[in-house]
Formats: sequence, C-alpha cells, structure tokens
Amino acid sequence: MSIKLRKDYSCWLNYTQVEDLPLRDSYRQHLHSICVVGEGPIVQSIERELVRGVHGLTGNAPAVLRKPGPEASIIVATDYGKIEQVETEGYALRSVESEGGLQIVITGHSPRGLLYGTFAFLRRLQMGEALEGLDLVDNPQNRLRMINHWDNLDGSVERGYAGSSIFFQNNELVADLDRIGDYARLLASIGLNSVVVNNVNVHKEETELIAKRLDITKTLAEIFRAYGITLFLSVNYASPIELGALDSADPLNSQVQEWWNQQVAKVYEQIPDLGGFVVKADSEHRPGPFTYGRNHADGANMLGRALQPFGGILIWRCFVYNCQQDWRDRKTDRARAAYDHFYPLDGEFDHNVILQIKNGPMDFQVREPVSPLFGKLERTNQILELQITQEYTGQQRHLCYLVPQWKEIFEFDTYAQGPGSTVQRVLSGSVYPQAHSGIAAVVNVGDDPNWTGHTLAQANLYGYGRLTWDPQLTSEQITAEWVVTTFGHKSSVNATISDMLLSSWEIYENYTTPLGIGWMCNPGHHYGPNVDGYEYSKWGTYHRADHFGIGVDRTVKNGTGFVGQYHAENAVLYESMESCPEEFLLFFHRVPYTYILKSGKTLIQHIYDTHFLGVEQVEAMVERWRSLEGQIDGQTHAHVLHRLQGQLVDAREWRDVINTYFYRISRIEDKLHRIIY
Repeated sequence: MSIKLRKDYSCWLNYTQVEDLPLRDSYRQHLHSICVVGEGPIVQSIERELVRGVHGLTGNAPAVLRKPGPEASIIVATDYGKIEQVETEGYALRSVESEGGLQIVITGHSPRGLLYGTFAFLRRLQMGEALEGLDLVDNPQNRLRMINHWDNLDGSVERGYAGSSIFFQNNELVADLDRIGDYARLLASIGLNSVVVNNVNVHKEETELIAKRLDITKTLAEIFRAYGITLFLSVNYASPIELGALDSADPLNSQVQEWWNQQVAKVYEQIPDLGGFVVKADSEHRPGPFTYGRNHADGANMLGRALQPFGGILIWRCFVYNCQQDWRDRKTDRARAAYDHFYPLDGEFDHNVILQIKNGPMDFQVREPVSPLFGKLERTNQILELQITQEYTGQQRHLCYLVPQWKEIFEFDTYAQGPGSTVQRVLSGSVYPQAHSGIAAVVNVGDDPNWTGHTLAQANLYGYGRLTWDPQLTSEQITAEWVVTTFGHKSSVNATISDMLLSSWEIYENYTTPLGIGWMCNPGHHYGPNVDGYEYSKWGTYHRADHFGIGVDRTVKNGTGFVGQYHAENAVLYESMESCPEEFLLFFHRVPYTYILKSGKTLIQHIYDTHFLGVEQVEAMVERWRSLEGQIDGQTHAHVLHRLQGQLVDAREWRDVINTYFYRISRIEDKLHRIIY
C-alpha cells in the first residue's frame, strides 16, 4: 500500500471529515466557486489547496473562476479592500454579502500572506466554524519561523527518530520529490517560512551543496518556494579548506574573505532568494574561528558580509562549550558556557547576523531553566532554538507533547526592562530593537509513512508552527485544533486524546529525571535510563549524587556562579533553595535527600513517588487509548497502541533503575514499602 494512502500521512490537513463536520450543509451551500487573483507558484499553490480543501470538506468540487465578482464564493487577492492593519506576511479574512450571496474574502499584501490566510480559512472549516461574521486580521508575531533539519546527504538523520531523510539518499536527491512538496505544504499550513535542509554538523558531502552539488540545493529551493518557504543551508566554517581551495579559514585572512565572497555570489546566481547560512562553529569538534585566535563575532561577521550584498542572513549557533571537560573539575560549568562566550560580544555582530540560542543553558532536557542570554543581549539579533525531535524526551517512541514546555519558555519573564519582559517579547523585538528575530526548531520528521514515527508526535510539529505564529495561543487551543483536524469531531475521541497530550510531558518527567537534574540517560544515543551515564564523562553534565544528596550548586555564594548570569529578580529567586522553583531545584542546588519539599515530602520520597506515579499514569494512558478502538482509523489505533505499550515497558525500566539507584546510594526506605530492587 502506498504511504500516501495512509490516513496519518495527511497529518492535520485532513479534508475528509465530511460526515461529522458540524456545518457541512452550510459549507456545501455557500462554497461553490473560487477565484485566486495573481500569478506565480504561491498563487498556484493557493488555488490547488482551496480546490482540494473545499472538495474534501463538502464533497463538491468548486468551480475555478479567473476574475473576481459576485459569482465567486471565495476571493483570494492581494490588497483587496481596506487592510491597513495587515503586515507583510499577515492576512485579513472576512465574509461579506454580495449579489451572489455570502462571499469569503482572503487578502493581504503578499502572496505569502494570502497563502497563510487560505490555510487559516480551511482550518476554520475543519474546526466547524461558521462562515457568517468573519472579520479578522492576523499577523505573525515572529518574523523568522524556521525549521532546522539535521539531515545528511547519505540519507541518515542525526537525532532522527522517524526514518531516513525525506531529501537525500545515497548522496543524491531522493526520487520522490512529491513528498518534499507535501512536506512544504505541511510547513506552510502552520505558518512556517524558513527551512534548513542539512545537518549543522556538516560533512564533506554536505559542503558540496554550495559547490558541485548546487543543483540539489536549487531543486529544493524551487519546491519550497511554491509554498513561500525560504531555503537556508548549514555550512562548514572550514569550507575553504574542505573544498580544497585554501589551507586556512581564518576570518581575518583576505584570501578567505574573498573565497567566501566568490562562493556566495555563485550560490546566489543560481538561487537568488536563498535565505542564507546556518553555522555551528567551535562546538563539539566543529571548526571555527577559535583555531585562529579569533572570536565568534569575527567569524560570523566575515560570513555575514559575504551574504549581505544579496540580502542573506547568517545564523550563528550559541551551542558552544568545553566538550573535553575533566569530570573532576567542579569549577567549570557547562551551563555558563553560552553566556560566557557571547554576552561579552553583545553589539559586535553585524546587522545581518543572528545568534541562535537554545532554550536552556544545557541541551534540550525534559526540564531546564531558560537561557540567561535572553534578555541580556541588548544589541544583538537573536532567535530561540527549540527541539521538536524528542532527543531527550522519548525519541518519538514515548508520547511527550512539548507545547506546554514551550509555552513556559515563551512566558518566562527575563526582567530585561522590568516586569513583563518575557522571552516572547524579546524574540519579537519589542524589548530591544532587532533587525532579525524569531524562532527555530530541530524538526522531528523522516521518511516514516506517518512522517514522525509516532502519529501523536505530529502534534509537536503542528504546535510548534502555531506557537511561532501566535505565542498567545494556549496549549489547550492548539491541542484542540490538532486533534479535530487530525481525527475529526467525535467528542469522546477529542477529550481522550487532548487529555493524553496535555498531561504527557509531566508524565514523562515523573518517570525519568526529577526536579531539573536531567541527563540520566545512556551516552551517545540518549535513550533509556543510566544514572551515571554522563557522571564521569568529558561532556560536563554531572549530577554529583552521593550518600547525602544530589544536585549541582550553581549559586553565586557557594557554587559555580551561573545564577548570577540572570537579571537580579531571577538571580535572587534561584539563589535561595527556599525560593527556587522546585521543578529546577536540583539544577541550581545541591540538596540533601532529607530536605522537605513544599509538599511535605522529603526529596528522596518525592523521587520514589513520582517514578511510581509516572508508570501508573502510562498504564492509564494505554487503557484510555484502548477505549478508542473502533472510533478512529484502525491502522493508526494499532500503531499508537504499540508505541504506548513500548512506552510502558520503558517507563517501568526508568522507574526501577532510578529508584533502585537512589535507594542503594541513600539507604533510605520508601515509606510506602513498594518494591525497590
């Protein structure tokens, strides 16, 4: 059976929920013809999408008209009517009475805006909303809304948990270009406007994407262009050496500068709308300016200046730390690294250079505080980096819905300019002016028939897109949208799946790593419990558990001083064990097992209880999913049930390993006398 016949291949663009669509008769009556005004690939995509959506949702294929008029039930056109409040990529959506009856108008100032408005209108139809009374303007709250792929040209995907690359195979472009087009459509439907197609850990083969294999890059750009998505490339900082042209990559070397100028000009000659480059440098053995005694501003600005004549931007990742740390060294703190490297350079980066900052100071753990760089960089473009792919949160074998986590990050108050200086306001440029800002995320898709390896993991991709467009949306709103557009309008199905999603992050945290400590996983692949997996390694991720307690003292008074990187309000909050939010307690403090939490429980009892509770919660999820048999697509039901059953096995392993470890090291009994090995 073709993968395109699978129910879950369509993801949330499921236009076949005719029987249970609340207003399907109204839609059939009013949505009979469309007129999309304009030319170009995006306009063609809009027309195809409207025909597909209206046909699927009503059962009737709409007539396609070439001129707007009263006979058109849907008109899509730029600058159609008064739209003063609409920004470049925004749209206006309204319903009006015309001679021919009710008419839907989708307008904006750009083809992208029309495309986003079209998908928003179809989403409203999927949700069963009325056609009458439509009158809204919607603008994206983040300018750059980006997806990062860590795909390699050989077809492998670093931190990929849904199969192989959808772009590359055996160092060539894949044969199935239609699937790439389907993917571009999915991204556009949730308002994403930029994509990086290759791994930040750039190998020799990927370096050729800006040289001998530029034909691959050009083809990908054409496919994404039809859906308003700008293509970016990850590049190797040492490309002048990698491609055999020079023996140096020193950013202050005039020959290196000229090599990049010429190479960038060749790329833009073929792809004039390329967004620019993404660079991981001086990080985890990647080459960078440190080799030549230069700093990150030197390296980033050199590349930014090569891109500047063509309107390109340079995105420079802040994931830089000592990955050769001696575990005996208690002064060096990996959490400090990004701030220590980049805060002193604030204001030294060119206007077309953006720093890409991970959400936390470590590495996408199930729970960690927000990076203190947000709110501290006053004169530097910056974007937030999230991880949709579930590297440390179950790798798409476990259900772990991350939208609630991301909401907490967006709403974190940095106090950069007093109360209300949230991360989202920093990202939108309303705290400090920025020429470029926004959000990027490492994606979770592959060539698996359902895209994400776990059908319910599609909700993370959907939720990311909706949040980048409008961070004010609640987790509940986004969840309801995804469930209805994916599974339809059955209330019992919606309630069950929504509850499972919204509780899953906390459940995963319960049976894995407690109170912000993180990392207790197997080195390398990061799957499954291993309490001491990184404790004596070179990566600088230690929990320092012993007979008395656990945690890392990051206070200014007695610890590594990391707390002092925050603005005063948060620094004071985190400095004290009593005021520190308990979900981060072990991240910021070394805590005795007998310490009494706000719940009245000791720390060790909390560890025991949450791990037993987490397993019970997964058991309940399995049964709740079983109850949906016969109410959703059978293939999807069986697939998710299999995933949940595997999650239950893993949750029990996590529970037993973690609890046994801490019982053996503390010798403190579980007050409820449950089995601990």
